[in-house]
Amino acid sequence: MSSADAPRLKIVFVGHVDHGKSTLIGRILTETGSLPEGKTEGLRKACAAQGQPFEYAFVLDALSEEQEQNITIDTTQIQFRSARRDYVIIDAPGHQEFLKNMITGAANADAAIMVIAADEGVREQSRQHGQLLSLLGIREIIIAVNKMDLAAFSEDRFRPVEREYAAFLLELGLTARAFIPLSASSGENVVRDGGSVMPWFRGPNLLEALDQLEVVRAAAELPLRFPIQDVYRKDKRRIFAGRVESGTIRVGDQLVFSPHNKTAQVATIERWGEPAAESASAGESIGITLCDHIFIERGHIASHETDAPVESNRVRAKVFWMGREPLVTGARYRLKLVTQDVECEVVGVANVIDVATLDSTPADRSELRTNEVGEVTLQTRGPLVFDNYDRIPNLGRFVLAEGGHLVGGGIISGAVYTTRKQIKSENIFWNESDITASRRAARNGHRGAVVWLTGLSGAGKSTIAGALEKELFQRSMHTYVLDGDNLRHGLNSNLGFAPEDRAENIRRVSEVAKLMADAGTVVITSFISPYRIDRRLAREIALQAGAEFVEVFVNAPLAVCEERDPKGLYEKARSGLLKGFTGIDAPYEAPEDPEIVVHTHQQSPQESVGQILDELLPRLRLK
Repeated sequence: MSSADAPRLKIVFVGHVDHGKSTLIGRILTETGSLPEGKTEGLRKACAAQGQPFEYAFVLDALSEEQEQNITIDTTQIQFRSARRDYVIIDAPGHQEFLKNMITGAANADAAIMVIAADEGVREQSRQHGQLLSLLGIREIIIAVNKMDLAAFSEDRFRPVEREYAAFLLELGLTARAFIPLSASSGENVVRDGGSVMPWFRGPNLLEALDQLEVVRAAAELPLRFPIQDVYRKDKRRIFAGRVESGTIRVGDQLVFSPHNKTAQVATIERWGEPAAESASAGESIGITLCDHIFIERGHIASHETDAPVESNRVRAKVFWMGREPLVTGARYRLKLVTQDVECEVVGVANVIDVATLDSTPADRSELRTNEVGEVTLQTRGPLVFDNYDRIPNLGRFVLAEGGHLVGGGIISGAVYTTRKQIKSENIFWNESDITASRRAARNGHRGAVVWLTGLSGAGKSTIAGALEKELFQRSMHTYVLDGDNLRHGLNSNLGFAPEDRAENIRRVSEVAKLMADAGTVVITSFISPYRIDRRLAREIALQAGAEFVEVFVNAPLAVCEERDPKGLYEKARSGLLKGFTGIDAPYEAPEDPEIVVHTHQQSPQESVGQILDELLPRLRLK
């Protein structure tokens, strides 16, 4: 594959100060013929006129507008080319600025070259920058052990650096693609092999190692993501305008619009001032019309049914904070992700790191200060559609705003994708009601919601569900309990307890709860629902109605539940009369990040319900 055909790779150079990053970049640009004609000779002449020796670091200085102290003053993106493909070098003034640019989208590195000087070895910044790469999810890493000329090109100086840093990366869950001994000043193993001075090294030179890195998939090859920016009416047609962020869209494609899971077929693809097209790919701004009449508005995301994004009202992300006032638990901000703009509340902060030093702070910190990054859990007021950053960067990155000012940015990871059931018939259409959920909420005085109680049999779910229903009813709220046993008497009477039947049981319940929440009811579900993936799907289904979804983990130890055994089921399971019973011979996957946890072996039912009400009622109130 020629470099013209191969997708370009964006690489960032990191490492301890004075370990030779600028010299290495200058050498690469020079020896790959990537500089303007006469640039190197002009620099050599300028150095001679000033009576100083030429250094390859001066190349980067000239391109990057250096200060008098020769410190890079701005993020630059410099291109070079190998025989295989094009590269873009992302060079930043420091890891703090680079992290800010990566998270907010100003920069986007696919791979990294860590520069470590052989004469000094692994230093503190070498470790800090390794932590930075781990934080950003950069997995394609090459270690350039530079200044081998100052270490007499000795294998005995190279191998200890290799062993020490490989062990450090392993602690971070990273593995370097290659460790390469080289000299940026004399050129060995950068673009040409250094076998004459390092016959003991049998690996590739740096440029060869770069060419061997895995190429990030081009945006057009990723799953389709088409955020709706605006809706126009023209000649009795509705044109949905936006930018294709990833993938390719074609006339005739069946699309699903998230949130709300509405489906429709693409009728036409429109370009302003140009003839209609049959397809459009990532990076193109287009309009589409649909064969079916469905309600779509700004913020909806179109995708193909077989590869849809995640839809949730709860998201965990690494957040870089730039605001003057700290980000604190309970604070509310505007979360902006492509064309989506929703209110969110901070519900958790963990693993805070000071970006200036990359040192971790005490575990009990519950705030992010300026230039700190941490793992933050956000609860959105409505459904949010997103992807993991490492899958689709543009849908896995967001910013936080307060009072119209940018105060932070986040990168999403660890979200779980679910498989959406496809509608088998092509001859059914979603019927939009003139009475919207917001009108029902205004009439009722509260929003519709799904309160999902999960826990082992005997944990107290039914007791809490009944007591919670009474409390809400006494507050004149529309509420109803969907009990697992009750539904298995009718709607789900044809389902057993095999894993696939349990999954279908939860899917049906979720669809019923969604419709009830859309009608304005606060639906309380009481189900063991042992699998995380099924509960994730329940959340996505409920959010299709734009309702609040609150997962409540009714937590009690197995021994306590077995001692209670209100239905005698544990006794049957222990005696072998009941197979596939959760907690005995079938697994229960406890929630990893529920909105509410009640401990029924330590709290009375009244205390548990009181805790739930304290956190639930503010979510149900209208603005």
